[in-house]
Amino acid sequence: MKNKKTLSNWLTTKYLLIIRNEENLSEKSPFSFTYAKVVVFFFAILTVLLILSLYLSTTIMKQWFDPRHSTLEANKKLLQLSIKIDSLTYEVERKQLFINNFKSILMEEFDGVNTLETRDPQITETRSGIARDELLPIDSLIRKEFEETGEEYLGLNTQYSQEIQEVFFFSPIAGIVSGPFDLSKDHFGIDIVAKTDEPVKSIADGSVIIADWTQDSGYVITIQHRNNLISVYKHNAALLKKVGNFVSAGEIIAIIGNTGDLTTGPHLHFEIWYNGGPVNPEDFVSF
Repeated sequence: MKNKKTLSNWLTTKYLLIIRNEENLSEKSPFSFTYAKVVVFFFAILTVLLILSLYLSTTIMKQWFDPRHSTLEANKKLLQLSIKIDSLTYEVERKQLFINNFKSILMEEFDGVNTLETRDPQITETRSGIARDELLPIDSLIRKEFEETGEEYLGLNTQYSQEIQEVFFFSPIAGIVSGPFDLSKDHFGIDIVAKTDEPVKSIADGSVIIADWTQDSGYVITIQHRNNLISVYKHNAALLKKVGNFVSAGEIIAIIGNTGDLTTGPHLHFEIWYNGGPVNPEDFVSF
């Protein structure tokens, strides 16, 4: 009982702390306190410091206090990269499947070699003496594939669906039609003569599925549009788009040129394919 009173008295006994001037001993700042107030004050400070330390260790200073932080951050970044890689892989596979399906329509493979592999124009020039039947350009493949079915498409120009007839197409280039569409001569498009270095434009929104060099047609770019429409632009001097690029109607995709063996001067050979068959571009576009 005596100890309890002694502890209670020790905590509640008031003390006076007096600060005096050293020179004249005058009082400056007297403070009244008890040990109970001192204990409560220090306990409150320790509590605040503890809470502040816990907050900092889980937020700003987490990377220094939490040994799991670096591992968690690495796992988080790895998960994000995995998701991005999966998305990119899916998109690439979709585009590659689409391109392969289109290639299977326009061409066939010889001895397992893809006939659309890129050819260097300089290498092509050094091999200009090779016989025409040894070359595997896009033109020859299209002709071979449709040479027995050309008559089937002669009536297509008057049998387009209403949906196609209502679509507005941009003119790929301003010029004069020098070579008309003629299936009987295996001429699956039209030839347009224009000014030198005139830009070639896409006739409608679509995705580039071929941007390549061929022996016969030089630089060729092909665009897939809606409603099973495909536009082909040949003999370009330069291509400004790559496979997989999305282009808008009227957007510049190439520069008119005179590349390839089957050309007699600067012009654009322009084709439109509808549901797998060639159609007369002049039925769609006004030149």
